[in-house]
Order: sequence, then C-alpha cells, then structure tokens
Amino acid sequence: MDNVGIVVDDLDAAVAFFTELGMELEGRMPIEGRWAGNVVGLRDMRSEIAMMRIPGGVPGRLELATYHAPRAIVPDPEVTPANTRGLHRVMFAVDDIEDTLARLRPHGAELVGEVTRFEDSYLLCYLRGPSGIILALAEQLS
Repeated sequence: MDNVGIVVDDLDAAVAFFTELGMELEGRMPIEGRWAGNVVGLRDMRSEIAMMRIPGGVPGRLELATYHAPRAIVPDPEVTPANTRGLHRVMFAVDDIEDTLARLRPHGAELVGEVTRFEDSYLLCYLRGPSGIILALAEQLS
C-alpha cells in the first residue's frame, strides 16, 4: 500500500494534528487540471494535498486533501458514528496513549468512547480528529 487518502476541511489544521501525532510532512502541492479530474471523476477539480509520512523510513503515508472546487460533500449527519459504511478508521501505534491524547486535544481531538484495556496486551481508544475523522490509538502493554 502506498497511502491512505483523507479529505479534510482545513488542510493546515490536519497537517498540524498529524505532525503532533508524530508524522512528518513530506510535501504539499496543488492538484488540478483535466488529468486530475479524470482520475477522480470530478469536472473542473481544484484541490491541494499534503503528504504525511511515518518517520524513520517506515512504510505508510497519509494523503490529506482539501477540495477548493467542487467543494467537498459533508455527510449527513456531519459527525458520523464508528459503524458508518466506508473508511472506518486509521490506527496508530503509540508509546504512551495518555500522553498522545494530551498532545492531540489542543488540536481538536476528542475521545469517541474511552481508553480501554484489552487483556494484558493493549490500551486502545478511538478519537475524532480534524474534519471528524475517526482515528484509533493502540499502546502495546507487553
């Protein structure tokens, strides 16, 4: 897999959020023109993307995109529950789940449920990030 794409309302806020999570900005650029619209099936498409990577040469990237034209469609309801069809969530392994949550809260992160222990293996939680994206965090205990 090369990357996972996520559409966001505020690209700067999303980049700041994922940077705080520990990802690095690989690059940022406008994407527009006939070729781009043909790929995604949107006429007169103009967007901007930011490619975020996991540091240390670990494979895995997020492509954050904001659409200037046509404007992104906001689902109804705007904040969808975890069982909504489509991309469910992206999970990140973290060293300290409470520290990570504390660092992400100033960037708008909100727990969906609660931090829960799975046996003696993991602490897990779901949280909402920029534009209502659901993320999961996992801290391995043993």
